[in-house]
Amino acid sequence: MSFIKKSVVFILTINLLLVSCTSKKDVVYFQNAKSFETAVDTDTFVPRFKVDDNVSIFVSTFDLELVKPFNLAQGSESLATPVTYLIDVDGNIDYPVLGKIKLLGLTVEEAKELLKEKLEIYLKDPIVNIRILNFEITVLGEVNRPGTYPITGERVSLLKALGMAGDLTIKGRRDNILIVRDFNGEKTYTRLDITSKEVFNSPVYFLTQNDVVYVSPNKSRISGASGDTRVGLILSLASFIVGIGLLVTRSR
Repeated sequence: MSFIKKSVVFILTINLLLVSCTSKKDVVYFQNAKSFETAVDTDTFVPRFKVDDNVSIFVSTFDLELVKPFNLAQGSESLATPVTYLIDVDGNIDYPVLGKIKLLGLTVEEAKELLKEKLEIYLKDPIVNIRILNFEITVLGEVNRPGTYPITGERVSLLKALGMAGDLTIKGRRDNILIVRDFNGEKTYTRLDITSKEVFNSPVYFLTQNDVVYVSPNKSRISGASGDTRVGLILSLASFIVGIGLLVTRSR
């Protein structure tokens, strides 16, 4: 084999060694899920109010005049916007007429029932609507569109959050997804493996307001980031060797 052919083979070999191979085991989701397998949905997750939640509350009843004191608005009458309520560090909101009401740790339905009980002193058959306005999640790391995403419903699954962020890149670890959750000043850290169907049974599979999802990079991403300079030097050296070989060959 000529020197030039040997050099070409040498460079191709180096490139193959530098390119990390990703196996099916590393990227396929729910690998242990069998065909036509059925699982009973036992999910009981319900979001609960946290400190610093921004809450919208609207009360309605048959008598619109009686309900006005409970639906405060700000701004001029034509451009009025409903007042929202911030859950303070003690877990309370300061609600008109009723005063301090503790919402911390309650579900939306529990909060509705609590307010209805208190409002029945003043109103007949009150209807209460409550929404969390600051429900958003942040997805970081090896996803195609990292960022913070607002959630319009009352809960969102990990898979939907990853879908909103454009799914994982090929460099993201499917078996090491970190969920950072803050509840009343205390942070919890939970790692999930979405290559297994057991992820659906995790207590953090459904995300809560202000959760952070972090997708860890795999070995090829880490080695690639730290070895860019080394790769460049190796390729430069290989090109130099081929160039010298060409000069020697032509001089013969």
